[in-house]
Amino acid sequence: MNGLLIMIIAIVVLLAAYLIYGRYLARTWGIDPKAKTPAYEMEDGVDYVPADTNVIFGHQFASIAGAAAINGPIQASVFGWVPVLLWILLGGVFFGAVQDFAAMYASVKNKGRTIGYIIESYIGKTGKKLFLLFCWLFSILVVAAFVDIVAGTFNGFQTAADGTVTAVQANGSVATTSMLFVVEAVALGFLLHYGKCGKWLNTAITLVMLVLAIALGLQFPLYIDLNTWHILVFVYVLIASVAPIWALLQPRDYLNSYLLIAMIVAAVIGVFAARPEVNLPAFSGFTVNGQTLFPFLFVTIACGAVSGFHSLVSSGTASKQIKNEKSMLPVSFGAMLMESMLAVIALIAVASFSSSAETAALGYTTPAQIFAGGVAGFLAVMGLPQNVVFTLINLAVSAFALTSLDSVARVGRLSFQELFLDESIRDEDVGPVRRVLTNKYFATILTLVLAYFLTQVGYDSIWPLFGASNQLLSALAFLACAVFLKRTKRKSFMLWIPMFTMIAVTFTALALTIWDLAGGIANGAYRWMAGMTVTVDGASVLTAWGAGIQLVFAVLILALGVVVVIQGIRRLLGKTAPASPLSV
Repeated sequence: MNGLLIMIIAIVVLLAAYLIYGRYLARTWGIDPKAKTPAYEMEDGVDYVPADTNVIFGHQFASIAGAAAINGPIQASVFGWVPVLLWILLGGVFFGAVQDFAAMYASVKNKGRTIGYIIESYIGKTGKKLFLLFCWLFSILVVAAFVDIVAGTFNGFQTAADGTVTAVQANGSVATTSMLFVVEAVALGFLLHYGKCGKWLNTAITLVMLVLAIALGLQFPLYIDLNTWHILVFVYVLIASVAPIWALLQPRDYLNSYLLIAMIVAAVIGVFAARPEVNLPAFSGFTVNGQTLFPFLFVTIACGAVSGFHSLVSSGTASKQIKNEKSMLPVSFGAMLMESMLAVIALIAVASFSSSAETAALGYTTPAQIFAGGVAGFLAVMGLPQNVVFTLINLAVSAFALTSLDSVARVGRLSFQELFLDESIRDEDVGPVRRVLTNKYFATILTLVLAYFLTQVGYDSIWPLFGASNQLLSALAFLACAVFLKRTKRKSFMLWIPMFTMIAVTFTALALTIWDLAGGIANGAYRWMAGMTVTVDGASVLTAWGAGIQLVFAVLILALGVVVVIQGIRRLLGKTAPASPLSV
C-alpha cells in the first residue's frame, strides 16, 4: 500500500462529506442568513465580537487542532492502518464534524451560550453542575498529558540502553524557538493591542518574528532535561491561563496560524512527492499489547475523529463571533474535517517507518517526533534539509500542544470557579470559603498541582483515561444537542447513533481502565504488606500518587457521566416540552 493512495482517498472522502453531508445538515436544521446572530445581538467588544468567516475558521482550527490529532493515530497504529484510517474518516465525518456543527448551531440559536448552559436550559441545573465538575476533571487530564508531550519534545537529552546520555540538537532547537515564540507573542500582543499598524504591516512583522525565532533556535539549541521542562511548562501554563487573552493567547494563536497552515500544506506536498510505502500491517488483530480494538481504538484516536473538547470551543468562543449563520458550516464542520486530514497525515508518517526500532534508533521517542521525522523524510526527497524541516515540524506540533494547554487550562479554571458561583448571592455577601474557591489563582494552582502528579506517570499511561473522558464529553455534547433539537422541533436522528456509540465506547473504556488501575494499586499494596521488595523514592511515590489520582478521576468521571446521561436520556425520550425561551 502506498501513502499517496491513502492521502487521495482521504481528500476525496472528506471533500465529498463537506459538499454533501454538511450541506444536508445545514438544510435540515435550517440556516437563516438574515437572522441577527449573538455576535451582533450581544456585542460587547470582549467575547461577543463579529468576525469574518476566515478569521473565525482560523481561531476554531487553531484551538481544536492540538497534538491529540497527531498523537492518537500514532498510538493506535498498533492495530494496523486499516482500522485507524476507517475510524478517522467515518468518525470524522459522521461523529466529529456533526458534533462540532451541532454544538455551534445550538449555541448560536441560544444567544451564544455554552454546552453547559444548554444542558442547564434543556436538561436541568443539576446536570449543569455535574457537567462543570466533569469538565474540570477532564481539563486536568488534558493538561497532564499535553505537558508531558511538550516536555518530551523539548527534552534536550537522550539516554541510550547502555546508560550513555547524549544531547539532542533538534529537540534543543525546538525548545529555543518555542521559548522565543512565547516572548515574541507577548511583544506582538502589546503591538496589536496598543499599536495602530495596518493588517499587512502586522502580517509582515509576524513573519519576521517567526523567521527570527526559527533562525536563532537552529543556531542556539537549549539543552534542558525532561523533569525540568515539566516544571517550566507548568509555570508557563499557570501564567498563560490567568493572563489577559490579548497579552499572550491571541497573538500566539496569530503566530501559530502561519505555522499550522504551512505544516499541513508542506506535509501534503511531501506525501505527493515521496509517495511513501506503508510499512504497517493492514490489521494486527483485535487484541494488541493487552488492549482490545473495542473500545481502545475509539478512545485512543480522539481529536482526529471526534473530540468532546471541540464542543467546548464551538459553543464557548467561536459561536460568539459568527456574523452570519451561513458561516457555521465551514467554521465547525469544515475545521473538523481539516483536523481529520491532519490525523491521516500522522498515520502516513508513522506508517512510513519500517518499525518502532527504526524510530527509536533515530531518537524519535514521542509521537510528535515520529510525525516530524516522517514529514521531514517526505520533504527531504525534494532536496530540503531534513534537520531544518524536522525542527520546523516539531515546532509546529509543540505549538499545537501549547495552544491546547492554554485553552484547556483556562477552561478547567473557569469550570472550577463556576462550580461555586451562585448568581443569587451578592458579591458583598459571598463567604470567605466561596471567595477562595472562586479565586482564579486558587482554581488555577489547584488544577495544575493535580495535573503535575498525573504527569509523572507519562502521557502514554494517561492517554486511555484522557481519551475515554474526551469521548464521554462528546457523548454528553451529542445528548445535549439532541435534546435541544427535539425541544425546538428539529430533526435529531443523525445524532442518535454517534451518541449511543460514544456512550457504549466510553463506559466500557472507563470500566476497563478502573479495573486495570485498581488491580495495579492492589498488587502494589499486596507486595508491600507481604514484605516483598518495593522501591521507595521520589519518583515511585509520585507515580503511585499519579495512579491513585487516575483511579479517583476515572471513578468520578464514570459516575458523573452515568448520572448526566440518565437525566439527558429521560428528557430525550420523554414528551416534548416547550422550547427554552433562549432558543429560536
